[in-house]
Amino acid sequence: MHQSNDIVLAFSGGLDTSFCVPYLKEKGWNVHTVFADTGGVDADERAYIEARAQELGVASHVTIDGGPALWDGFVKPFVRAGEAYQGQYPLLVSDRYLIVDATLARAKELGTNAIAHGCTGMGNDQVRFDLAVKASGDYRIVAPIREIQKEHTQTRAYEQAYLEERGFGVRAKQKAYTINENLLGVTLSGGEIDKWEAPGEGARGWCAPRAEWPEQALQVSVRFVNGEAVAVDGVELPGAQILAKLNALFAPYGVGRGMYTGDTTIGLKGRIVYEAPGLVALLAAHRALEEAVLTKQQNRFKPEVARKWVELVYEGFWHDPLKTDLEAFLASSQSTVNGEVVLETRGARVDAVAVRSPHILNAKGATYAQSADWGVEEAEGFIKLFGMSSTLWAEVNGGK
Repeated sequence: MHQSNDIVLAFSGGLDTSFCVPYLKEKGWNVHTVFADTGGVDADERAYIEARAQELGVASHVTIDGGPALWDGFVKPFVRAGEAYQGQYPLLVSDRYLIVDATLARAKELGTNAIAHGCTGMGNDQVRFDLAVKASGDYRIVAPIREIQKEHTQTRAYEQAYLEERGFGVRAKQKAYTINENLLGVTLSGGEIDKWEAPGEGARGWCAPRAEWPEQALQVSVRFVNGEAVAVDGVELPGAQILAKLNALFAPYGVGRGMYTGDTTIGLKGRIVYEAPGLVALLAAHRALEEAVLTKQQNRFKPEVARKWVELVYEGFWHDPLKTDLEAFLASSQSTVNGEVVLETRGARVDAVAVRSPHILNAKGATYAQSADWGVEEAEGFIKLFGMSSTLWAEVNGGK
């Protein structure tokens, strides 16, 4: 690619990326913004982001529909894996890799190798963004927030003042919180969340508070084919629409909201509030079906593979060959994960209350804790052999 003054900025319309536009322009760049709509904004917000880009004086702005790519690239393997990062966080920022793809595609159209993002030097997103770009070719990466943070320790306050001095307003919420929203869910940080204090009323996204939960329980069925959700309540839908529908159904019941403190890639502790109603519901349904149709050894071993896959995605290794290798195993394990699961919630938690599949590993002559087609001698013989090592240890060491 030839050198030019054109630079492509991954743009969300928030405080950080809004700051980047005039900052880059004052550095001599022609700023082209790309908003990769990964499904978390409504039509009004989408229009606001486009208007915000124009207000800030960009050379061009494009919006890309990233929902289908997010489902195929992340949601499908993540649900098949079935593990959250550190047992809690459902990797809601994994749309970053699809944002990189959209940004690089726009740079190719413009014939430039200059890429910009609004990630800070304190967080994980800079690692995800930079590693994904570096794995895709020879690009120049400009990160304005990282550039200012040495001189300005209170970067958000500086960004706000910088914009306001140039006549650009800042949304009230953006003064207190960093809010990321996409098809996967909502993450909120900043303000009292960063101080390990109770989140304020403003730290809320889609999930309704307890006082607003419906009185009637909600039941929803999800059908899977080869471990991928294909239908909700009997209606087949594209993957991205399935997740959007589950978000709409379970958010009013407060499902999928939590707080967690994670070990970030760069070693800091990161505390966030997250909301992922649809994704949490999908994970619950998939796990219930998988537990019934996989063998004991599969159910024991698969979480080890899943946790490694999750670590790679969390830490920025989206293009590492090991991730592809692990996905091949995960796909292979899903050949019998076919069936329908009925989910139920009365608020906050979601349970799989019914599972239907032709692959459930039922023993024809036995039901757990109810009946068996073997006798007492067989049971006693099994127990004797199964516990041989522990029994011998007790005999040799006097039962201590």
